[in-house]
Amino acid sequence: MLPKELSNGICSLNPDEDRLAFSCLMKITSDGKLDSFKFSKTVIRSSVKGVYSEINQILDGKADIDPEIIQKYSHVRQSLALMEELAEILTANKIRRGAPQIDTPECKLILDENDVCIDVKKRERGKSELIIEEFMLMANTSAAKLAKEKAVPFVYRIHEDPAAEKVEELVEIVSRMGVAVPHFTSVKPTHLAEILQKTKGMKLAPVVNNMVLRSMAKAKYSDEPVGHFGLVLADYSHFTSPIRRYPDLAIHRILTDLCYNKMAVPLMQKRYAAFANEASMQSSQRELVAMRVERDCE
Repeated sequence: MLPKELSNGICSLNPDEDRLAFSCLMKITSDGKLDSFKFSKTVIRSSVKGVYSEINQILDGKADIDPEIIQKYSHVRQSLALMEELAEILTANKIRRGAPQIDTPECKLILDENDVCIDVKKRERGKSELIIEEFMLMANTSAAKLAKEKAVPFVYRIHEDPAAEKVEELVEIVSRMGVAVPHFTSVKPTHLAEILQKTKGMKLAPVVNNMVLRSMAKAKYSDEPVGHFGLVLADYSHFTSPIRRYPDLAIHRILTDLCYNKMAVPLMQKRYAAFANEASMQSSQRELVAMRVERDCE
């Protein structure tokens, strides 16, 4: 997140400091359905500097938690419990939609006192990371839903259907492994989810996981709302990280004119049609470059 003057300065969520924000305020039903939402320029004040590993200890109910950690989060314990409950409902809804639960492990580089890499370990994700992930999915969905409803130019995050030949190859190889493959003529997310579920816990699970992942299309940005195959969502975008991801910043500009400046839709179409198309293409291209660099490093 660059530059540091922004990421560690006026955009950092330091506790007990006012910060300007662009908030997605959502009303979610008890069964995890998005009832209503609005986007608003707000002032927020974080009550605690949350650390994933510390919150995971609390949510896991570990008996040997450091008393300082318990004290640090004492005034937000009830909120954390509610957040965990809602995230579990949202995750269950995602599985019920048939979204494939693909494991995408990330590497954690272990450095010594001289900043020399001495080991590489798998980065573990706990309950707090999953909570944030589910809440971001809801905000991202709300942004895309609003843009489509208002028919304004936008930068959507899309994931197209897998190529037929890649699915055929996946089915052939997985079948040779002795895994029962669901019968289908046109692949749906739930078919891939079923394959992953049948191999869960087996030694070949990581191999099948990677094969399913490689059979799927690469997610990208587009000014056309074609939906997201992997998440099984008709509306999706990237709204939540404007200081580290350009597409988010691009749609913050669009939503600011739509929600805050109350710009008329015809004027927005004139101002942003070419912009949304160019931002989508550039962001998709730069993402591929960044992925290649990251893979080379790892």
